[in-house]
Amino acid sequence: MRGGAVRAAALIALAAAAAAPAARAAGMTARDLVLMDRVSDPQVSPRGDRIAFVRRKTDLAANRGASSLWLTDLAGGAPSRLTADGGSDTSPRWDRGGDALYFLSTRSGSSQVWRVAIAGGEPRQVTDLPLDVANLVVSPSGRHLAFTMEVFVDCETLRCTGDRLAATAAAAGSGVAYDRLFVRHWDAWADGRRSHLFVLPADGAGRPVDVTAGLDADVPSKPFGGPEEITFTPAEDGLVFAAREAGAAEAWSTDFDLYWAPIDGTAPPRNLTDANPAWDTSPVFAPGGATLAYLAMERPGYESDRFRIVLRDWESGEERVLTEAWDRSPAGILFAADGKTIYTTAADGGAVPLFAVDVESGEVTKLVAGGHVRSPALARGGLVYGLDSLAAPVDLYWSDAAGRRQRRLTRANAQALEKIAMGESEQFRFAGWNEEPVSAWVVKPAGLDPERTYPVAFVIHGGPQGSSSDDFHYRWNPQVYAGAGYAVVLVDFHGSTGYGQAFTDSINGDWGGKPLVDLRLGLAAALERYPWMDGSRVCALGASYGGYMIHWIAGNWPDGFRCLVSHDGVFDQRMMYFSTEELWFPEWEHGGPYWTNPQGFERHNPAAFVDRWATPMLVIHGALDYRIPETQSLAAFTALQRQGIPSRYLRFPDENHWVLKPANSLQWHREVLAWLDAWTGQTRAER
Repeated sequence: MRGGAVRAAALIALAAAAAAPAARAAGMTARDLVLMDRVSDPQVSPRGDRIAFVRRKTDLAANRGASSLWLTDLAGGAPSRLTADGGSDTSPRWDRGGDALYFLSTRSGSSQVWRVAIAGGEPRQVTDLPLDVANLVVSPSGRHLAFTMEVFVDCETLRCTGDRLAATAAAAGSGVAYDRLFVRHWDAWADGRRSHLFVLPADGAGRPVDVTAGLDADVPSKPFGGPEEITFTPAEDGLVFAAREAGAAEAWSTDFDLYWAPIDGTAPPRNLTDANPAWDTSPVFAPGGATLAYLAMERPGYESDRFRIVLRDWESGEERVLTEAWDRSPAGILFAADGKTIYTTAADGGAVPLFAVDVESGEVTKLVAGGHVRSPALARGGLVYGLDSLAAPVDLYWSDAAGRRQRRLTRANAQALEKIAMGESEQFRFAGWNEEPVSAWVVKPAGLDPERTYPVAFVIHGGPQGSSSDDFHYRWNPQVYAGAGYAVVLVDFHGSTGYGQAFTDSINGDWGGKPLVDLRLGLAAALERYPWMDGSRVCALGASYGGYMIHWIAGNWPDGFRCLVSHDGVFDQRMMYFSTEELWFPEWEHGGPYWTNPQGFERHNPAAFVDRWATPMLVIHGALDYRIPETQSLAAFTALQRQGIPSRYLRFPDENHWVLKPANSLQWHREVLAWLDAWTGQTRAER
């Protein structure tokens, strides 16, 4: 691969491909992907007959998404738009009578609560607060609103927070001093504010009450928590919410607890689950209010432990673990109207089905299999939920309560999908590490001709406790590669979710061991199974842990690939520990802080094997990624350049661990596909 002629030809082809405008292929292109409408957050009316949801369209000219509220009727008919396109309208929540929706909107210049009548008319602004409002929750009676705002906890008024931010921005000096971690988290530097939970009458009158005053924690949890971590008590005398009050240990603690606080702020929050040192979240009251259900982990410090559903008697505090015998990790809680069944979703064998759990026995029944079920909600005669797959983005569906009948409610991208030939997908199993069964997906090139051969995109998922599941991904979608004439192979190696907790745990302390064996065996099994795959033209790609694996492959499987692509990948385990933000993750994965177990980090450290690197690599990183700091990718690029290995560095100064802006996504895909084409010899004529 280091030959001068081969290298020069490949780099010339790369430059030409990157500069050329993208041609439309028979299959899905990156532009198709970016322009897909995104359906989310279905909310069923109190009468169970209408569904409000968010529909996001991409505005390429503005380089952003624009969200509006839509309505569809359970009985059928075309969905109708409730709020105008062009802004950011999200989080629809029904009032008690089902005649109007509360929602969050930035149409006034900041994120505030608005209300719109279902019968029509202009939305009315409910709150006009000096700070942005997020995580809207409406009480069961409709009399109260709960929401969060970022505040300085020592400020007595909301205006104080705004004034302090303005004073900081106007100060002559720019230095910021810190006394403890976090100094930065996900993609933002700490500035002393906390996300606190407030309550306000539904008409917006009066002053919001901070029910979390005095709590040294964020509600909801950062960076990914949302309104699912907040619920009103049935009597509406208080709120139950999840928070982590860990003090100086916050950066290495996963001890999230449930708290109760009165809605009038007359008492400080009270910890309900202090006895569990691991993660507690997602509180939901059963019909009638006698039982609080929530999700709980058992092992402190392990973010990928299995969640169990716990039932707590609200009066006595006695608890019962409902799903101890179910070797899956539920992702939410939804009670049936009679309280006898809990509906939930969970990763399961490369999909995320809808399950029903019997509240008395804990028996689990799969109701909707295949694809990725999202946001289930009770509706007349059954449930409404979002569903996507490797072949299609999210649409809304209805199912009866037994899962025997399903009906599609929306077709948000029907016209676009009619013009796209999706690559067929199928799942297969093979004997992986220690002869244990491992699953993999294959997405065939769009318009497959079995009489010819195709180069292979070998996509490695992140996490590492994640899955290459049957869903429609907006950053790593296999259909983009299938549309460009590639066969796509995705292996759920040891450590993946959805195959039992022991399988997930097996990667702990063994990042470069069992997973690498599975990847090698999985690729070999795919090449043997599908003769139209060209095993001499394979490139491997991955992000996060997948990017780590690309760096690990470069030194431990150096003859396996024509090229490699690493996105935001771990390169040096030692410096990763000392520069990442959530320390509980590397401490669990590698056996403690670096100085107590350096061999646990160095055993599978890609930086120790750079002398074996030889394969051309495209390295990509977002400068706002504080989970895996940019210096990890810069170091990998330095190792490549210093050894004269063909390489390219793509940096996004305005992206975090993910590439989110539409224009950046298009550029990302152009660069990646150009790199693959250059080194596999793929031409437009072959697509």
